Amino acid sequence: MKRRKFLQGAVVGAATGAVAAPAIAQSQPSIQWRMAASWPKSLDTLFGGAELIAKRVSEITDGKFQIRVFAGGEIVPSLQVLDAVQAGTVEMGHTASYYYFGKDPAFSFGTSVPFGLTSRQSYAWWLFGGGAEAMAPLYKEYGCIGIPGGQTGCQMGGWFRREIKTVDDLKGLKFRIGGMAGLVVAKLGVVPQMIGGSDIYPALEKGTIDGAEWVGPYDDEKLGFNKVAQFYYYPGWWEAGPLSMTLINEKKWEELPKTYQAALKTSCMEANLWMAAKYDAQNPQSLRKLVASGTKLRPFPKTVMEACEKAAYELYDELMDKSAHWKRIYPAWKKFRDDQFLWFRVAEATYENYSFFSQVGAKKK
Repeated sequence: MKRRKFLQGAVVGAATGAVAAPAIAQSQPSIQWRMAASWPKSLDTLFGGAELIAKRVSEITDGKFQIRVFAGGEIVPSLQVLDAVQAGTVEMGHTASYYYFGKDPAFSFGTSVPFGLTSRQSYAWWLFGGGAEAMAPLYKEYGCIGIPGGQTGCQMGGWFRREIKTVDDLKGLKFRIGGMAGLVVAKLGVVPQMIGGSDIYPALEKGTIDGAEWVGPYDDEKLGFNKVAQFYYYPGWWEAGPLSMTLINEKKWEELPKTYQAALKTSCMEANLWMAAKYDAQNPQSLRKLVASGTKLRPFPKTVMEACEKAAYELYDELMDKSAHWKRIYPAWKKFRDDQFLWFRVAEATYENYSFFSQVGAKKK
């Protein structure tokens, strides 16, 4: 008799527990958001990063928080994602903060500043160097919050129809370039063009532009730039460690349950790691294929690099009087950058300068 009562109690208890867990999950609201990306769907690493964020948020919240991702041009043009998020046309976007340097040059710090931080240094600045806190007032001014949601690693310097041997070769060059780097090269006579990724190929093909930069071998091969330009230069000194930024409408963010906010932050953090790793894994083979197909790989001449760096720091000084946000962020950012460069020269650069060019290991099969 006692045994029968015990078993009955166990069954009731198990049933109660089975009901309790879903009841807790059901207490959270069902939410559907839209995310406008600045990338075409064909770029499975950039656009894929946005898709990964949406997928992971759904998984973490048991499908309660759904985010639908739209490619550049499907809801708003690629370079108007910030405007759409600010206006509430979409709840969030996946973009490059430096696209909006025309609104305020300090937006560039949210992606990359010429001759600035590498990938790891960018994360260090954002998470532990005051970067997130420094950028928050600027994003808030535009009704948004920003969370890094991807990283490409150091980018290539772009595609050119003719060789760049001297600084004079830059004069009059119509060149597609992202962010405030266009202001830098303009000092050297370049005519910068700011156009979205999906519009670059036709512009190169028609001769509307003389050259263009995007990301690196994997994406550039997909976009077919090698078919319309012959010379491929490196490095992309304006994007040593560029962040993709997840922009979220501030009011919509504040309406989210804390658990959903945590899910979104966690998903963005995964996208940072995922995107960088995917590019690092894919770029070597794509570069080999490009060179094998006839692409002529070239380093920017040292004289060109030095002229661009000089122009960059001239610009930074000028911006101190033009942007309150730049004046507020730049001095601390520059000190952080200088400290990072000192440290990275000790171990990282020493290892890389030896190992990347050593033929000893290369001979071992």
